[in-house]
Amino acid sequence: MNQLVAELARQIARHTPMDGSHKTAIPELCFRRASQESEPTHTLNMPSLYMIAQGSKIATLAGESFLFDSGTYMVTSVHLPVIGKITHASPQTPYLSLELTLSPDVILDINKKSSPQNRGETGRGILVNPSTPPLLDAILRLVNLLDTPTDIEMLAPLIIREIFYRVLQGEQGALIRQFAVIGSYAQGISNAIHLINRDYSKPLVIEELAKKVSMSPTSLHKRFKRVTGMSPLQYQKIIRLQTARRLMLTEGLDAATAGFRVGYESPSQFNREYARLFGRPPMRDINHLRESFYESQ
Repeated sequence: MNQLVAELARQIARHTPMDGSHKTAIPELCFRRASQESEPTHTLNMPSLYMIAQGSKIATLAGESFLFDSGTYMVTSVHLPVIGKITHASPQTPYLSLELTLSPDVILDINKKSSPQNRGETGRGILVNPSTPPLLDAILRLVNLLDTPTDIEMLAPLIIREIFYRVLQGEQGALIRQFAVIGSYAQGISNAIHLINRDYSKPLVIEELAKKVSMSPTSLHKRFKRVTGMSPLQYQKIIRLQTARRLMLTEGLDAATAGFRVGYESPSQFNREYARLFGRPPMRDINHLRESFYESQ
């Protein structure tokens, strides 16, 4: 195990000459390198496998924290607003990790061939597990394909399928399988999350959302909170605020315009809820982010 993790760290380091995120020739795969601990970072995690080869990180979802470090992996089965903080990194021993996008179609196909179909109970849409030698071996073979680009189109889909097969074999594999069972409660929550993300700026009417995913309002609320740790309305609020933050940072919008763009009618309410989530009023927060970015260059 230690040798496999060390080799994975070496390979990621080869492909990440500087800090930051690095896309690869394999569309589903990207790397991350950091030479120092980070401030808490608000992100919307895609359904993905995240593996750390060196360093450590804490991911927080709705107040619940998940620690993962070298040789462990985290899977998010749905889009989740997670606060990530790199807790161990230095120039001599940088934080090194990879992200592999989770394909619902691949999970669904594996599920059909290896697990009975049932509606089942919903569980958290995030999990952390220790790696296994077969999983690490498959991930290393995928990373090594970057050295033979002509093999990627043919072999990468097969190895990615093997990786998620290994993940599903893990002790918490059922928590991932649930989102790929047609007609399951978990898939209904996944669909609800998709609809909220698509229409985040529109008023959220729980009765209408429940009808669209074929659930009762009570069942939707209970199972949504079980998966995400928050209610649908709380989830929408975080998506709105994260989007507004991105708009101010990348498009230079002022706070009032950004708040209106994401669905807020009251600037004061937007400012209040923004400061509650990010710890600073909107423009002071954006200035802080820009200063931190320039200092890191």
